[in-house]
Amino acid sequence: MKKTLRHSLLAAGTALALPAFAQTAPAYPLPTPAMQAVIDKDVARHFGDAPVDAGPLATDLSPELTPAAIDKVLRRVADWQLARAQPYFSRLWTESVMYTGFMAASDATGDPRYRDAMLAMARHFDFQERDRLPNADDLSIAQTYLDLYFQEKNPGMLRLTKAEMDDLLPLATVKPNDARIPWWWCDALFMAPPVWAKMYRATGERKYLDYMHVNWKRTYDQLYDQDEHLYARDAGYKTKREPNGKKVFWSRGEGWVMGGLARVLDDVPADDPQRGFYVTQLREMADRLASLQGADGLWHAGLLDPASYPLPEISGSALFVYGMAYGVNHGLLDGARYRPVIAKAWAGILKNVYADGRVGNIQQTGAEPAYYRPTSSYDYGVGGVMLAAAELKRMAQGGPR
Repeated sequence: MKKTLRHSLLAAGTALALPAFAQTAPAYPLPTPAMQAVIDKDVARHFGDAPVDAGPLATDLSPELTPAAIDKVLRRVADWQLARAQPYFSRLWTESVMYTGFMAASDATGDPRYRDAMLAMARHFDFQERDRLPNADDLSIAQTYLDLYFQEKNPGMLRLTKAEMDDLLPLATVKPNDARIPWWWCDALFMAPPVWAKMYRATGERKYLDYMHVNWKRTYDQLYDQDEHLYARDAGYKTKREPNGKKVFWSRGEGWVMGGLARVLDDVPADDPQRGFYVTQLREMADRLASLQGADGLWHAGLLDPASYPLPEISGSALFVYGMAYGVNHGLLDGARYRPVIAKAWAGILKNVYADGRVGNIQQTGAEPAYYRPTSSYDYGVGGVMLAAAELKRMAQGGPR
């Protein structure tokens, strides 16, 4: 997919230049064959789908930031996603992100069904990761294992995950004989660091927090752009450029970082000397992202070249809302500045929710901006929407519980 990006942009530009297709062509570029192959694979793996017609959009959801209005959206979306995904639960990262959303939805709504589904899933997999020496993606499911542990207080829920993490502790790279740092791509900052912070909280053992601090800083040093206050998706993207000549910063990639910051700040102690490092990043990234918000309240797949990606991208947008709302709720971001940004974004997100609860305009899996249909819906993006809604409900109720 990465090698075809420039070709796809040229193909899209050619299509838009042909007036003969003006009456039949959509107002957005369709996926190229290479992008469609990724979509087909995602559909086959039950991550979601992208039908030509997904039915009517919802007309009964209010963008008001009141607990009742947010709760209605959250339940609609969570119910649709649970019914759709539960038969295919796995330990892949896409589902593990969705699981974090279900845990947040259960906490925010008080509905135990979402949490109970997560407990059944975790028991089915024996609270175990899918791979030996798990990378960040494979470790991400342990966020839900740990959140269930905090409720159940059953040490057996941590046994296998703790053993895997203890084996990872001495490794300076992602795997033996692999020279890359453990979190060599920015998505990893959502997947893994919250697990390490939560394990510190569960055990009180400082080694888990220290591992997180060291390795997040290594990723930061390699990928964080000090001028743009955004992360390159990985080192290979630091020299790539969009058609307009600007750097490539992928909406969902930045969303993963914003969400990861919110989730680790929940467990980094107030007196930890490294806490300011994460707070500063949250503030810098929120400031930059607010400046890039579109007129519709949303962000596009390519943050610095939205004209090349005319559809909004909801997984990134939702994670930005989640991170900003978390910052406001915890006094880390100025509410007077960010509440209007958040409110505008939430209203934009709701315009992409269908009557049955489907959330559209979620880009398929990948590592860079791509094309998709407006109906495109995938589990990890819905997880981001659930996280955003839960945090917004806390904001509407006056802050964190």
